[in-house]
Amino acid sequence: MPTEHTVLEVDGRPVRLSRPDKVFFPEMGVTKLELARYYISVGEGALRGVLRRPTVMKRFPDGITGEVFFQKRAPSPRPDWLHTATVTFPSGRSAEELCPLDVAHIVWAVNLGCIDLNPWAVRDDDLEHPDELRIDLDPMPGLGFDDVRLVAARTHEVLSELGLTGFPKTSGSRGIHINVPVQRRWGFTEVRTAALALAREVERREPALATSKWWKEERGMRVLLDYNQNARDRTVASAYSVRPVPNARVSAPFSWDELASVEPDELTVRTVPGRFARLGDPAAGADGTACSLEPLLELARRDVEERGLADAPWPPHFAKEPGEPRRVRPSAARARHAPGAGGPELPGAGPGSDGGSRSHGPAPQG
Repeated sequence: MPTEHTVLEVDGRPVRLSRPDKVFFPEMGVTKLELARYYISVGEGALRGVLRRPTVMKRFPDGITGEVFFQKRAPSPRPDWLHTATVTFPSGRSAEELCPLDVAHIVWAVNLGCIDLNPWAVRDDDLEHPDELRIDLDPMPGLGFDDVRLVAARTHEVLSELGLTGFPKTSGSRGIHINVPVQRRWGFTEVRTAALALAREVERREPALATSKWWKEERGMRVLLDYNQNARDRTVASAYSVRPVPNARVSAPFSWDELASVEPDELTVRTVPGRFARLGDPAAGADGTACSLEPLLELARRDVEERGLADAPWPPHFAKEPGEPRRVRPSAARARHAPGAGGPELPGAGPGSDGGSRSHGPAPQG
């Protein structure tokens, strides 16, 4: 007979797990209890990625082969110790989201079917100023991980030249994420502007393999540097998140010295705890690091004034921004201007992706 529930002691708090033997990853046989114990085993690193960050709950109540749904509002009833933060979305709506203070918060989310963790780039004491610029390297279908490595190396080169420090991790899918801790002096729009400038600089240096192009039809066989992951309310799977893929890969931090050798398929829910115990957390250096965005914002200014580059498209659920080009596919725009063509402008549609939270599509509005 299945076990109805068990209670884990986490950070001095009792956390109830219902149906702990429910299988979340059929191919691996990973249960809810094993997933909870995984997060406890890498707790210091996992908490570093979500500490005091509003976190979207992506729930798989029956594991990765069942239904998945987003829940931005932390459900009730909930423990009196559970911490939340109220965030606002581009729509103007708001939601009281999970905001972890300790590993018990993470295990509580696992009990509700959360497999990976998807935090905002802000902390609860300042919800308007990100403390992280997020670089999401997302390869187009047909590219291999070696192509992503090359673009990551070029990105690291640009960051280093500009005096910024990036902390890389596998995405847990096909890409790489690079998180840059930044001073909390700029809002979401400025951080996105900086990310776009970075993407365009990497594209200039590696034009055959790197792209900043939002529209799929313009990318070709290249790796997208998705600047829009820095827009308000966009989330990316956090460090040590287990991803909802059959072999339970982990979005695992690694050092730049490991870039040439890291293999995403080797970093799973069953191998990462041992690696964490041996090596510690390669992202630990992010604590106490805060870079200035001024070099990237200066690069953005030069893109406009010297290169004549306008803003790039925003995600479709955002209002039209000043300086943004028409939010219509280039091929559709050409067709509309062909002799005899007509019809309304097409709505914007962002990229499908593998690497960050977009592996499950844009999160719904609050």
